[in-house]
Amino acid sequence: MIGYTSLGTNDLQAAAHFYDTLFDLLTAYRIFSAPDFIVWACEGKESKFSIHAPHNKEQATVGNGVMVALSAESKELVDSSYELALSLGATCEGSPGYRMEGFYAAYFRDLDGNKLNVHVFE
Repeated sequence: MIGYTSLGTNDLQAAAHFYDTLFDLLTAYRIFSAPDFIVWACEGKESKFSIHAPHNKEQATVGNGVMVALSAESKELVDSSYELALSLGATCEGSPGYRMEGFYAAYFRDLDGNKLNVHVFE
């Protein structure tokens, strides 16, 4: 159903490094780059993820209640992704653990304050 998710950034180069590194672990790769817009995808998956400088040239801000959830293949990959994100400058919003039976997730905010989670359904 979702074609792509897009998050605004105030520093495209720093955000690109953050997501290039994180998505390398999650086996996603860049499929498009422009001076103000970058898109990643996983092989064989329909949905995409992108970052961009706001079109209106205003400051990128975080939406209250907005979160992007990234799928992982295992609990170990959730843990590794969370630790990697923190090492890249992300801030913790909830360490890895079960949120309910069969749902293991970790939460963090990227360099611009956007909230993400990495999760696996078991």
